[in-house]
Amino acid sequence: MHLQAVHHIAIICSDYEASKAFYTDLLGFTIIREVYREDRDSYKLDLALNGTYLIELFSFPEAPERASYPEARGLRHLAFEVENMEEVVAELHQSGIQVEDIRIDPYTSKRFTFFSDPDGLPLELYEI
Repeated sequence: MHLQAVHHIAIICSDYEASKAFYTDLLGFTIIREVYREDRDSYKLDLALNGTYLIELFSFPEAPERASYPEARGLRHLAFEVENMEEVVAELHQSGIQVEDIRIDPYTSKRFTFFSDPDGLPLELYEI
């Protein structure tokens, strides 16, 4: 087996417009394609970061909430590389987003922190 790369991450949201604004207006993803699937009463939004397709954002009516934060089985969190931790954290704070204290990875000595999307999906910033 020769996997090449991660193609995309699928996220199900509860408030499509709020999540769309969060990922595009706040985090800076660009829209590749937006489709309303009438048979599912669902939107599918394909998003890119720096020209790379990365996230499929779905809305489904009455999707159940996440079981716990973040230790439920399955995807634990989604991490984004950043060059300047303070700058990105300051931008999130200016947008009213709560961010955990910056920590140091004991194995790599790199700095990281967590924040959440509108549905509480844990997102990580990892300084490169």
